[in-house]
Amino acid sequence: MRENPLRSKFEAYEPAIGAWLSTPSSISAEVVGRVGFDYVCIDMQHGLMGYTDALAMLQGINLGSSTATVRVPWNEPGIIGRMLDSGAMAIIVPMVNTAEECAAAMSYGLYAPEGSRSTGPTRVMPLEGSDYVDRANEQVAIIPMVETVEAVDNIDAILQTPGVEAIYVGPNDLAISMGLGRDSADQSFLDVLDHIAEKCEEHGVVPGIHAAPSTVQDRIARGYRMLTVNSDLTAMRTGLVGDLATGRGEAVEDRAGGGGY
Repeated sequence: MRENPLRSKFEAYEPAIGAWLSTPSSISAEVVGRVGFDYVCIDMQHGLMGYTDALAMLQGINLGSSTATVRVPWNEPGIIGRMLDSGAMAIIVPMVNTAEECAAAMSYGLYAPEGSRSTGPTRVMPLEGSDYVDRANEQVAIIPMVETVEAVDNIDAILQTPGVEAIYVGPNDLAISMGLGRDSADQSFLDVLDHIAEKCEEHGVVPGIHAAPSTVQDRIARGYRMLTVNSDLTAMRTGLVGDLATGRGEAVEDRAGGGGY
């Protein structure tokens, strides 16, 4: 079985930089997977793809060197196990608010005795090798999302859950949970980001977060070590808006909007 590049970044204490996919396109997945990102995440929670789309996208990502990652729609065993069997090497689990929910997510993604994942590596064993079942627990990353005030209140218990090596902050949901708007730069929000990163350092857990090209260095400085810097829709729209403005001889305005992640 191959080493998981994302896990290698974690172990080397180096920032892992990733991209996000929201559109159901195996071609886009292949192109992004070959850019050189440390991980590429298929978003099955808010993205537009179903299982068949995601399977083809995993095949596209596997042609590059990035860790194939999936954010599943919810914290339940069926989809977590199915995406792992299909070739994902990292699973991001949304809306994990308590230690009990975190323990459930970890169990769904790990084989016994550490977890309760059913054995049936339909695609992933031919892809990764005959020793997949023996080594999956040490290579697959199950990453719970911390994105509500409730989760922040329970952060110590979540980070102490057996098997947790990384968590992932959803900043927009967290800001909304705090009574702030999307893309918040309020000091109270930044203080919470710092608090999460400090707790992760205390417990030896990698903190991850959605960022942007303009904020990624700030988030790294705050201690985050898994950072998604762009999405397919955002990158496409930003590039097209800029090229259209340039073609018309107009100033390029900040008109990104839509297709966020």
